[in-house]
Amino acid sequence: MITAVNAANAYNAARSAVQPDMAAAPASVAKLGEAAQDFASQMAQVDAVSTSAMTGQTDTHQLVQTIAESQLAMETVVAIRDKVVEAYQEILRMPV
Repeated sequence: MITAVNAANAYNAARSAVQPDMAAAPASVAKLGEAAQDFASQMAQVDAVSTSAMTGQTDTHQLVQTIAESQLAMETVVAIRDKVVEAYQEILRMPV
């Protein structure tokens, strides 16, 4: 019979098997955070250039170039998100 105590003990024993490698984690987490900051700054730049273009302070060519760059960044983020969701769904389909 499975009790809550037995389940908790089994979980505690198995936790080390699925725990991330702490030696490699800081570098990968830092790179992920850096990528998120780069994306946020790209979107902030688009907002600033768009506002400047509406007030006549920025050239139309600069606006189009910035929008094209932001579109590429957005497509990259969406592609990464799709891959993460696909991997998660694949994990969910694995037999236990």
